[in-house]
Amino acid sequence: MLDRILSRPIELHLPVHISRGARVPLLVHFLGPPYLAVDAAQSVDSGMAVVIVNLAAGSAAYEQPFRQPGTWQRLLAAVDSAMRAGTDATIGNIYLSAFSAGNGAVRAILADSTSAERVRGIAILDGIHTGYIPDRRVVADSGRLDTAHLEPLLRYARRAVRGDVRMLVSHSEIFPGTFASTTETANWLLDALAVPRESVLAWGPNGMQQTSEARAGGFTLLGFAGNSAPDHIDHLHALVTWLGRIVSP
Repeated sequence: MLDRILSRPIELHLPVHISRGARVPLLVHFLGPPYLAVDAAQSVDSGMAVVIVNLAAGSAAYEQPFRQPGTWQRLLAAVDSAMRAGTDATIGNIYLSAFSAGNGAVRAILADSTSAERVRGIAILDGIHTGYIPDRRVVADSGRLDTAHLEPLLRYARRAVRGDVRMLVSHSEIFPGTFASTTETANWLLDALAVPRESVLAWGPNGMQQTSEARAGGFTLLGFAGNSAPDHIDHLHALVTWLGRIVSP
C-alpha cells in the first residue's frame, strides 16, 4: 500500500521477479477491483507493475486530486522508491487505464504536458463523460457538450493518430440524461480528429456486441450495444483485451 498520497490508500503490486537495474513497465488503473487490473497485467506482461486507485464516487473525486500540483509526481516517486529497494529497478513505460468515473484522473494527468509525455498508452473503458452547456440541457434540446474537460484527451488522441502513442476508447449506448453520454463524447472526439466511424457487427470480449469501430494510427475507438448497468460493467471486465492493444510489444 502507498499511503499519504491520496485520501485513500493506493494498492501497488510488483512483479514476483525484478531484475537488478530493470526498467519495469507500470499500469496505473483507476476504479475497479484490484484483481482485474493485476490479472490483466499479468496476462499481457508478467513483468508489469500495477497501481490501483479507488476513490469516492464521481469523476470529480478522481480528477480533483490529480489537478493538484505534484500529486502524480508523488505517486510515481513512491512507486519508484518501492521498485528500487533491493533491485535498483526504475519505472519504464507507463500505461493508464480507467473505467467509468476513473477517467477524471486520466484527463487531469494529461492536462499537464510533462506528465502526459511519459504515458505510452491509455485505455478508457466506457468512461469519457462531460457536462452540457447549459447545465443538464441535452443536445436534442439545444444544449451542447462542455468540451473543456475533453481537450487533454483530444491532444493525446492526436498523438495516437500520429502513431506516437496508443489510445483505446470503448463506449456503450447508455444515455445518462443529466450529463453527456460516452457515445456523444466519442462522436465529438472522432469529429475533432476527422476519423470516420464504421458500422460493424461482431462479437467482442465476454460476449459483448460490437456495433462500430474507428481506427487511425495508434488510436482505436470501439462502440458496443447495451444500455444497462451490466453492459457498462462488461467494459471493465474486458480490461485484459483493451490492455493488450495499448501495451507496446
